[in-house]
Formats: sequence, C-alpha cells, structure tokens
Amino acid sequence: MEWYSLLPPLVAVLVVLWKKEVILALLLAIITSEVLLAKTGSTMLFDGVVGAFERIVSVFGSAGNTRILLFSLIIGAVLAFMRHSGGVTAMVEYVISKGLGKNRRQAAFMANFTGMAIFIESNLSVLTAGIVSRGLFDRYKMSRATLAYIIDSSAAPICILVLLNGWGAFVLGLLSNYEFEQSAAEIMWGTIALNFYPIIALMMVWYTAYTGNLHGPLARSKSIGEGQIDNESNNHAAPTPEFKPTKARFMFVPLLTMVLGMIMFMFLTGDGTLANGSGSKSVLYATVSACLVAYIMMLSTKKFTHHQLVKIGFDGMSELLPLVTIVLLSLTLGASLKVLGTGVYVAQIIGDTLPLFMIAPMLFIAGAVIAFSTGTSWGTFAILIPIGVPLIQTMGLPPSFIIAAILGGGVFGDHCSPISDTTAVSAIASGCELLEHVKTQLPYALFGGALTIILYALYGIAFL
Repeated sequence: MEWYSLLPPLVAVLVVLWKKEVILALLLAIITSEVLLAKTGSTMLFDGVVGAFERIVSVFGSAGNTRILLFSLIIGAVLAFMRHSGGVTAMVEYVISKGLGKNRRQAAFMANFTGMAIFIESNLSVLTAGIVSRGLFDRYKMSRATLAYIIDSSAAPICILVLLNGWGAFVLGLLSNYEFEQSAAEIMWGTIALNFYPIIALMMVWYTAYTGNLHGPLARSKSIGEGQIDNESNNHAAPTPEFKPTKARFMFVPLLTMVLGMIMFMFLTGDGTLANGSGSKSVLYATVSACLVAYIMMLSTKKFTHHQLVKIGFDGMSELLPLVTIVLLSLTLGASLKVLGTGVYVAQIIGDTLPLFMIAPMLFIAGAVIAFSTGTSWGTFAILIPIGVPLIQTMGLPPSFIIAAILGGGVFGDHCSPISDTTAVSAIASGCELLEHVKTQLPYALFGGALTIILYALYGIAFL
C-alpha cells in the first residue's frame, strides 16, 4: 500500500473545510480514489470519473446498503406523519404535564436515557432519542446541535459497552477466529472496563445534561426560532410549523412499533438469537411497520385522505434527500477506499519498534484515523483486530486491553467523521445540519480522545 491512498480522505476533509459542502467533498474524494485506482493512462481522469459513478451504482448491489438508504428515506415519512397528526406537539405537552420534562436538565437527560436504553442498534437509538426529544428541546430553546451531540454521544458508546447486540456479535465473530487462553467471549466482556473513550464520552454527556454548560462552537449554536435553520423546512428558511396538538398516541404508538419491531425482527433475523440478528434488515422492517401504523392511525381519524397522506409522506422523504445523498456517497467512498487500501495502509503505519506502553495508544489512534477516513467503526474493527491479535500473541499483551483500544478508537473516529452513517443519522434525527453537528461535536470528541490516549499510556506504564 502507498502513501497516496490517504489522498481521498484528505481531499474530503479539505473541501469540507474550504467550501463547507459535504456532498461536493464526498464526490471529489470518490473521484480522487477512482482516479488513483485507474493509476495510469491518458484517460485516467475520464476513467476515474466514470469509475466514481459506477462505484455509486455498485452501492445498491449490497442489500445492506440499500436497506440503510431506504430506511433513511422512509423515516422522513414517519417523522412527517407524526408532525402533521399533531402527535409530536401532544407528546411534548404530555411529557411536560407529567413532570418528566419540565426543564432543560430533564429534557437533556431524557435524550440521553432514550439513547442509552435502546442499545440494540445505534442508528435506531439516535433516531428514537431524536424523535422523542426534539419537541422538548425546541420548547426550552435548546439547540438542535446540542440534541445531536447528546444522542450521538449516547448511542454508539452504549452499544460498544453493553455488547448485547449486533456490535457484540460482530466483535465476537472476529475474535473467534483466533486462539487465546481465555474464551473470545471472556475477552470481549473484559474490554468493557478498559474501553475508556465511550465511558468518557458518556460522562461528558452527563456533565452537559446536568450542568447545562456548553463549550466551544456548541455554546454558540442557536435553537429553532433563534436563527437556526430547520433541516426539515421545505424552503430551508423557516422553522417547522407547530401543528395543533391532538393525541400523544399519534407519536407514541408508531414510535413504540418501531422500537418493539426492531427487537422482534432482530430475533427473527437472528433465528431466535438477538445478537445474531441483522441490524439493517431489522431497522428497515421496523421503520416500515411504524410508517404503516402511523398511516393507518391518521387515515382512521377521517381527517386525512389517502392522497393527502401520500403527499405528506413523500414531502417528508424529500426533506431528507440531501442527507440520504450524503449517506449514499459515504457508503460509496468507504467501498472505494477499501479497494484502494487506505485502512490497511494506516494500520501498517504502526511499527513493531514501539515501546509496550505505546502500543495501545497507537492502536487507538490508528483506529481513529481509519474510522474517520472511512466513516465506519465496524470496518475499523475488521482491519485492526487481525493486526492487534498477533501483537497480543507474540508480545504477551493483555487481550482485553488491546482489543478495547481498537474498539474505542473506532468509535472515536466515527464520532469525528463527517462521512459516518451514525453522524448523518444523528443529524437527521435531531433536525440539525450535518456540518453543524460535526463542528459542534468535534471539540468534545477530541477532548475525550486526548484523555483516552493519556489513560492508555498510563495504564500501559503501570501494568505492562
């Protein structure tokens, strides 16, 4: 692998910083990657452009990718049904009347608790937490960027700490290919206490929710009605209208359908084992079920006709098209970088001449760079675990400690990355602009990452 494999993610980052335009940045990064894959010839640039569009088309060749894109569209219809039915407004009033969200602190903790409670799948977690909390955040004039930070920094960290989900099954599958003195399951469970970054990320969320103190760009973010552009507005210039409250069930029942449906479909797709279930299938089926339930409930009131509901649904989908495009291009770039070998090259930068106490910090940093560059924490695990395990076996390193550093690095890089699907879904769920979410969350993630590196180095000095 060559140094030039780092050029595509570098192009993406520079264009984002320069033009503040994610779609253009992703498209240019994909073209750069495909030009490098074409390598030589007078038609290299032409081949790269054609290859970029062919790579975009090939994304739909993966059933999992197609499900993610369909889910990202259909959830727009679900959100639109909930809004137009008056269920969102009614749910906010109900929660406040019960004393569950009577101030900013309770609203923030509700978003955090919801994100942590649904630890089965990270995208479902941020989606549910965002839908439940947006109305409360608007009511108390808390910015959507704050909501996006709270749900994004609650979902992935809890998923990688609880591990009773697809994340745990994936990691267990990777570890099961190797022989250790302990079982793969024991090593995986041992990573929980040593996975410093997600623990720190959750502690920062709790600090933010309890104190209400915001730092960096997040402190300057504005709430709906204070100058922030609502991501769901058709003209992108006015806040979402406050629909007349009806009954909270118009929001609660579809939402419950989605959550329970996710659990049921995880069991069904996993042949009775929750951890073996397909996250992409389950979240799509659950979202479609919620959409149908919301449609039937609204139709049964006789206040809406079928044609009106179809229009509402498609209008809701169209509002999310820019973010769905970002998800599509993110998946495309990840696939192209995999062929180019960017992740493997970054991993190989870690030399075998490092002192023992620096191995875990360097694996954490490598995981962060790979996840940031490719937008996938799972892909990072798949790349780095085969590199970390030989180090464990040949140098007698504690397995759980090294694996924890890899897992934490993947989550950290994913938090920082503007091309991560979880980052995009967090923006969708909160109604926040994607770049606003990335910009406001980054200082928190970098602080947590820096503290994690120090802790890994100190732990290595003390115990290795």
